[in-house]
Amino acid sequence: MIRDYKETDMEDVMAIWFEASALAHPFLEVAFVEKVENDMREMYLPHSKTWVYEEDNEVVGFVSMLDNEIGGLFVKPDEHARGIGTKLVDYVFEGNSQIEVEVFEENRIGRAFYNKYGFEPLKQYRHDESKQSVLRLKYSKKEN
Repeated sequence: MIRDYKETDMEDVMAIWFEASALAHPFLEVAFVEKVENDMREMYLPHSKTWVYEEDNEVVGFVSMLDNEIGGLFVKPDEHARGIGTKLVDYVFEGNSQIEVEVFEENRIGRAFYNKYGFEPLKQYRHDESKQSVLRLKYSKKEN
C-alpha cells in the first residue's frame, strides 16, 4: 500500500536509500554520498512530498516529489522487479500532466527503469559536485 511518509519512517527510508543507492551508484565518491545522506535527512525529506510503499507493516520503497520532479525513487534491492517503483511513479503521476527526473548516466538500474516506463530525454549535463554526467528526463500524459 502507498501512504504518506511520516517522520517515524525516517530510518527505514534512509536504510532503503543507502542500500539501493549503493547498488545503483557504485561510481559515486564516498564524500559525495555522505553529503547526500546528510542532505536527505536535513533538506530533502523535510521539504519534499514523500510517499512510502508498505507491505506487511514494512516500508520497502519510497518516492519524493519536488513540485513535478521526482527527487528520489528507491526500492529495497531485494524487492526490485516486483512493480513497486512503477506503482510509486503511477501514484505521483496521477496529479501531474508531466513529471521530470534526473538520473546519473552511469546509473544503469535507474536508466533502465525510466526508459521502460517511457521517460524521454530532455538534456544532459555534468554535475560538478558529483563529477558525473546527469540525464534530465520527462514523462508526459499521452493524448488519446
